[in-house]
Amino acid sequence: MNNYELMVIFTPVLSEEEFKAAQKKFAALVSDNGGEVLHSNPWGLKSLAYPIAKKTTGLYWVMEYKAPSDFNEKLKTQLLRDESVMRHMYTALDKYAVEYNTKKRSGVHSKPEKAEA
Repeated sequence: MNNYELMVIFTPVLSEEEFKAAQKKFAALVSDNGGEVLHSNPWGLKSLAYPIAKKTTGLYWVMEYKAPSDFNEKLKTQLLRDESVMRHMYTALDKYAVEYNTKKRSGVHSKPEKAEA
């Protein structure tokens, strides 16, 4: 089982209920295929850096999950089939990224160490 982070940009015309249903759909897909959702973070409506399909905003959602490495192809297929998904990106997380995300969620701020003279 590897750690991954998925970021999805949904079309901005979704209602709040449709946005939540889409999140649940992809989280359930992870769980149904032997994975585990570690954290889900809906960012909401944000401006895009450039227009996508003549839209300048999108509904952002980030999910951190554990899954077998062959699962990402199934996930990619489902994301490409969904018409409400404008863009998606999944990233493999190393142990340092997982540790950083855990600290960030718990509210622990790491301060840069100062060299002693």
